[in-house]
Amino acid sequence: MHATCTPAPLLGGKRIHLELFANGRVVIVPTAIGLRGARQTLGRVDAARCRARVWTLDPTGVVHFDGRATLGGIFSVWGTPLAPARLLTFRGAVRVYRNGVRWSGDPRTLVLRDRGEIVLEVGAYVPPHRSYRFPPH
Repeated sequence: MHATCTPAPLLGGKRIHLELFANGRVVIVPTAIGLRGARQTLGRVDAARCRARVWTLDPTGVVHFDGRATLGGIFSVWGTPLAPARLLTFRGAVRVYRNGVRWSGDPRTLVLRDRGEIVLEVGAYVPPHRSYRFPPH
């Protein structure tokens, strides 16, 4: 993890759903981004020593966050690259969609909004989802 870690509840907070596509294929957003000492049961985090301001509890793409957060903040905590022409190890123009609508600008600066659906794509076009059905906290 590449962020300050403080003891705090894992449940609650704001959430977004993040989908990643590279060359027409799904890229999984992993469990335990932003967590230290995570304990998992059946692939889902049920306890952690501490957490960052953005964190994941399972590999569904749901990202929890506190306060003001950006898309770049998720990737920074994850320790993986995001830039206008790079998504993880994939190179090419990064297309950003928020709630199914194309968003212009540096993807790192996109401000997260509670219950938003964010899709990032490099390479082949995949029709972006407009929404996501969030499970209860």
